[in-house]
Order: sequence, then C-alpha cells, then structure tokens
Amino acid sequence: MISEPIVLGAISLDMFAVLLGGAVALMPIYASDILHLGAVGNGMLRAAPGIGAITVGLWLAKFGIKDRAGWWMFIAIALSGTVITVFGYSKLAWLSILMLVLYGAFDMISVYVREILMQLWVPDKVRGRVNAVNNVFLGASNQLGEARAGFVAAALGAVPAVVIGGLGTVAVAGIWAWLFPKLRDQRRLSRGD
Repeated sequence: MISEPIVLGAISLDMFAVLLGGAVALMPIYASDILHLGAVGNGMLRAAPGIGAITVGLWLAKFGIKDRAGWWMFIAIALSGTVITVFGYSKLAWLSILMLVLYGAFDMISVYVREILMQLWVPDKVRGRVNAVNNVFLGASNQLGEARAGFVAAALGAVPAVVIGGLGTVAVAGIWAWLFPKLRDQRRLSRGD
C-alpha cells in the first residue's frame, strides 16, 4: 500500500476528506435553530445527500467516467467542500437542501473513482488486507469527523464548524492533488492508463 502512490493517496484522501466533512452530525441543529424547519425539515436535510448520490450513481452506472478520472475525483472533492461551505452559511431552506443534494452527487463521483482505482492498483494477494485497512480508515474517519464537528460546534458554533470542515476539504483536495500527482493524472479507470 505504501509503495503504491495511487492506493496510498486514495485511502488517505478519503480519510481526511471524510474527517473534515462532518456536517451530517450537525443537521439537527441546522434544521431546528438555523433553518427553522423542524423534524420534517431535518428529514429532508438528511435525505438530500442520498438523493444526489443515487442520481449520480445511476448516471455513472450507465455512462461512467471515460477520461481524466483523477482530475474528476479531485474536482468532485473540492466541489463537495465548496457546497458544504455554502450549506454552512446558508439560512435558506431550499439552498441548504440543494447544497446537500450536490454534496451527495460530488461525493458519489469521488467514491466511484477511488474505489475503482483501489481495485485496479492493489495486487490480488493483499487486496483483502488493503480493503480492511480502507474500511477501518473510512469508518473511523466518519466517527472522528462527527466528533470533530461536535467539538468545534461546542467551541465556536455550528456554522463555523461546518464552514471550517468544508474549507478544510477543499484544502485537502488541493494538497493531495499536489502530493499525489500519479493519482491526480490517472486518466482512465483501467490499470494500463
């Protein structure tokens, strides 16, 4: 894993992007105190990323990404951080829901590219172990990301917690694109390119 920059870049990118993007944990605060939507609005906020992810997932199943997969992945992660930042500042229900739909859509693109690249670049003899490490990192970073959002919200408020996470995600996309040029420049979702 360490000797293969595409795999190391994909796993660590996923870990840090998820760690910073813990806005989901703060949706009840947004629904009740910021957007004043109540329980039904909280349900709408929680459903929005799934709607975006399902829509893009269906599109990717039919058309896929044909070229510049690495760039698409980094752009999608940067855009997911951007829309979370807009969500963080938004006081309009329709804009907040739209940003969460877009967040789910962009997240699906990045997950799609990362997971395919990992399957292609991990040797068969260690695929199970690398997938286990990836799952541990992803699961831990989800929980740690929600804890990070909660701690920052307790110290600074919900809006700064979400905005800091969104801006951090954009920064991680840029830093990882620079640190892992082989991952960034991966053109096609196949081993030979």
